[in-house]
Amino acid sequence: MRQNLEIPKGKRAPLYRFLEILPGLISYGAIILLFILSWVDPVLGAIYLFVIIASTLVKAIVVAFRTVQGYKVIKWAERVDWRKRVEDLENPHDAFERLHGDDSKSYHFAEHVENLKFMAAMESEYPKASKIIHAVIMTAYNEGIEILDPSIAAVKDSSFPNEKIIFVLAYEERGGKEMEKVAKELAKKYKGIFKEFLLVQHPANLPNEVMGKGPNLTYAGEVLAEYVEKKHLPIEDIIVTSLDSDNKMHKEYLDSVAYEFITHPNRQRLSYQPVSLFMNNIWDAPAPTRVIALSNSFFNVISTMRPHSLRNFASHSQPLQALKAMNFWSKRTIVEDGHQYWRSLFFFSGDYAVLPIRIPIYQDAVVDETLWKTIKAQFKQVRRWYYGASDVAYVGSRLFVSREKRVVSFWVLFPKFWRLLDGHITLAILAPIVAFGGWVPMIMNLSSHTMVAYNLPNIVSLVETFALAGLIVSILVSFRMLPKRPEKYRKGKNIVMILQWALMPVTSILYQSLAAFYAQTRLMLGLYMEKFDVTKKIRK
Repeated sequence: MRQNLEIPKGKRAPLYRFLEILPGLISYGAIILLFILSWVDPVLGAIYLFVIIASTLVKAIVVAFRTVQGYKVIKWAERVDWRKRVEDLENPHDAFERLHGDDSKSYHFAEHVENLKFMAAMESEYPKASKIIHAVIMTAYNEGIEILDPSIAAVKDSSFPNEKIIFVLAYEERGGKEMEKVAKELAKKYKGIFKEFLLVQHPANLPNEVMGKGPNLTYAGEVLAEYVEKKHLPIEDIIVTSLDSDNKMHKEYLDSVAYEFITHPNRQRLSYQPVSLFMNNIWDAPAPTRVIALSNSFFNVISTMRPHSLRNFASHSQPLQALKAMNFWSKRTIVEDGHQYWRSLFFFSGDYAVLPIRIPIYQDAVVDETLWKTIKAQFKQVRRWYYGASDVAYVGSRLFVSREKRVVSFWVLFPKFWRLLDGHITLAILAPIVAFGGWVPMIMNLSSHTMVAYNLPNIVSLVETFALAGLIVSILVSFRMLPKRPEKYRKGKNIVMILQWALMPVTSILYQSLAAFYAQTRLMLGLYMEKFDVTKKIRK
């Protein structure tokens, strides 16, 4: 029986509605509980606070370690000649005979030789490298040619052969005549460069769609599938990569994805996740958005080292055959990237995973015309990301049902559900509790003069000092990750790049906690976010 993968429209069932309320209920409750415990007994408030602060310290240490580890792995992966490795897969027996015994220390070379060995023994189970086709769908709303052209050029300049790339520019009718003009100019410029350059205009105001990226992607995916069928191309050998308009992929990305696709027997039940780094215009961004861009880049670096919890984010790749079978992306959510993980997991009844691709795709930090516009645009971006809390109800409504209705085992799905819920609650409560929680027991017990209450702020400050070591490691890694400083900026800009991290407590509260509470409050009240607020892209 075909599963209904879509988010409900209109009135929700009681369980679904309760689960929409749950993240906000717990987040608000966690803040209120600190005040209640501190009022009852400052020691209880202190114990509660210490549990949270201690977990923060542990996470800071883990973050520092994973950031350094992830950075090294990415740099190793970037040095691999993935084109050559893909070519080795065409004749695995000959390549194995040539390479086995080689003691090369390059990135996962021994694993490559083992892959060749298995493929040589069971060659019929693996697709030929020469048959692989990449389809790249780039979505656009109202971006100018100065944003779109470099992103398309990055695909053109990739190591994967252009004659085996289908490029799809999916633009919105809502973008107006100027967007249509830009799209046609780009189609003319890149005509004959790729196997095909498809222009797909997503009509405005189609029924049962939010105003977001998901409907645009799905509409373009359907056109792509029709093209593939018309041209009699092997759908099982086509990999689709979704890109935002500002995304500039590393030249080895497509070959890296092709390599993993070929060497994994369950290739149709995998999606392939690059490392999203917000570095394109990082030197031009104002300090607050730079801190957020770098922090999110670190999070993505860390995520690639934790495959068990990795989910789709921003740009990702997935086989066309699988996408067509599940009707592509959701048209009912503004966070179609993260939601695609859950959608795929349920479609494949739990037999699905996200495979980390340790190759970056570079994105823009938020930059608008003025500082104030940039600050507002940044908040709109992060509140859209944190609206991923809507997936708590989507997942929970498929978890807390009878065994007969459950398509994924309870004990497989529950840890995933718990990480999802815990992640969104942590986003909301951690920053304000760490920043101000140490004062709550004292404020709630002004007349008791307890030693615990009055010394707690100092103790919390001491613990935070240890956590600062993790931030210092992140700062050092950030300098290694930054692109070369543009000549228009003097060396003094490097000092600013260090001092900017003093804004971390402020940005954590304003852009992390408040944005998370905003999204969760909307869900609690049933005020669903059904419009994708496009953040303006400006490169100086």
